[in-house]
Amino acid sequence: SRAAAQNEQYLELMVTPPFVHTAASAKDLGWHADRGFGEFRGQLFAKGLRDDVAIVRAYLDQAEGIRRQSERCGEANESSGCSAQIRYIYQVLRAFPPEQVFAQTLLGFEAAAADPRIVGVNYVQPEDDRVAMSDYALHMRMLAFLHGVYPRTHISLHAGELAPGMVSPDGLCCHIRDAVEVAHAERIGHGVDVMQENRPYDLLKEMAAKHVMVEINLTSNDVILGVTGKEHPLPIYRRFGVPVALSTDDEGVSRIDLTHEYVRAVETYGLGYADLKQMVRASLEHSFLAGASLWRAPDHFDQRVPACSQDTLGAEKQSPGCAAFLQSSERARQQWELERRFSRFEASH
Repeated sequence: SRAAAQNEQYLELMVTPPFVHTAASAKDLGWHADRGFGEFRGQLFAKGLRDDVAIVRAYLDQAEGIRRQSERCGEANESSGCSAQIRYIYQVLRAFPPEQVFAQTLLGFEAAAADPRIVGVNYVQPEDDRVAMSDYALHMRMLAFLHGVYPRTHISLHAGELAPGMVSPDGLCCHIRDAVEVAHAERIGHGVDVMQENRPYDLLKEMAAKHVMVEINLTSNDVILGVTGKEHPLPIYRRFGVPVALSTDDEGVSRIDLTHEYVRAVETYGLGYADLKQMVRASLEHSFLAGASLWRAPDHFDQRVPACSQDTLGAEKQSPGCAAFLQSSERARQQWELERRFSRFEASH
């Protein structure tokens, strides 16, 4: 309901479904550094890890049932919140022993392969945690292996949620780079310490070339890291052409909403309407929705795919070719809906 009230149309919510059996199986097997990831994956399957996918799906079914009931979805007096489309990012707890991290990550990839509602995998818990720091490179290798097995599952990683003084100086060297180059992350959450990374300008150019989007969390970075204003890398990301979008991080912790973040971005960095519009478009361009983009080239929002190039952008009715293209792609349908909302808003102001 809060999302709909702010004109948000699509959400990717991070969730941690139950994984008690998976964690117990991992503990029984233990961690052996000389054992390959593929061998460990097979051992976890032998202990019934795939059976836990049904538990994950039941968890989502229950949550969505509660949502439909509380929002009265499908009824005559349904809440406006029913219009918000939702997908899920499976979040893995990274401050635990490596056998549990690998097992839970594997469960996340298996669940995503079985249930289209789960569109990606992410790692959570404080990045400066002792285990998260010491095992970071190992975690990236785990993700690299599983990406090779499940290439269709998207990866978005909290990386660079660090600031000088939180960890030793060498701990700031390469989390973002490893997330992009080793773990195949398509999006980076936070990315605050980018200028403390080794060869930061090369990294910025690489992220721009690979179209790796950064989820910017201004309030969270201020409150948790003490990084704000000119110390925040948002301006330099934009200067180097790295795609960015605004995010709240955890609304429940910060007691904020997305509108608050847009206001803060405008007041702090002098962003104009065109800048905000670019960010909103980027948020859907880099969503993990299925299907082709409405836009001909990544992060260039001036040319549409040929099927819709002659249609009025965001029009209620489309040509047969454009309508067929939109029908074939969830991503493009959401992008078209966004353009419809832009047109309606701009016509009224």
